Amino acid sequence: MSTTAPAPAAALNLSRTTATAARVLRQLRHDPRTIALMILVPCLMLVLLRYVFDGSPHTFDNIGASLLGIFPLITMFLVTSIATLRERTSGTLERLLAMPLGKGDLIAGYALAFGGLAIVQSALATGLAVWLLGLDVTGSPWLLLLVALLDALLGTALGLFVSAFAASEFQAVQFMPAVIFPQLLLCGLFTPRDQMHPVLEAISDVLPMSYAVDGMNEVLRHTDMTATFVRDALIVAGCALLVLGLGAATLRRRTT
Repeated sequence: MSTTAPAPAAALNLSRTTATAARVLRQLRHDPRTIALMILVPCLMLVLLRYVFDGSPHTFDNIGASLLGIFPLITMFLVTSIATLRERTSGTLERLLAMPLGKGDLIAGYALAFGGLAIVQSALATGLAVWLLGLDVTGSPWLLLLVALLDALLGTALGLFVSAFAASEFQAVQFMPAVIFPQLLLCGLFTPRDQMHPVLEAISDVLPMSYAVDGMNEVLRHTDMTATFVRDALIVAGCALLVLGLGAATLRRRTT
């Protein structure tokens, strides 16, 4: 008698997706260090930044909002890439995909679980920066929260994607200089993008972190939601969805 493995579902299944998210959250509940890394580290970095520029609060206002989106992106990238790789190297991913669970269900479940933590992380960091550290913004703090959340979701998507190409946790961390650092240097945080070399400016125009920083700057300068802000937010959200789709397409059962 021959047996065949169940074929993965072609479309997303809500019950399988939520079950995957619940399993990931249960695992994270028993890993307080990872939770602290995701939720507390961005807040601690903002506090450190505020007092680094204690004598120049205007400087904190200029870059604090941008880093409010960048810090969650970096932490979610690191945690998600390592957690997903650990699932594969331990054989958990192979066992899950032998069940009636599609790759899309798995990726969506991870995105849902880490997205929930991203909401908590972004809300704490935004509230801390605006109401306790005195970050002066012209627009609504809720718009800051929106961009910070989109950045965290983008970091989650990038982490899920690059984990497919890493053979160890060390390699997963090594992807950070390749994926995150170029965006950090070219996003306009250190110098306006229109003052860069034309080649670098052209590269920055296709990097999602550039639009996250631009969106934060729009909130700093304008009281109302602008068309530019909407464009920037949609680009970041679209990039996150695109990378999640690529992550589902490139997901491997195990590390060879």
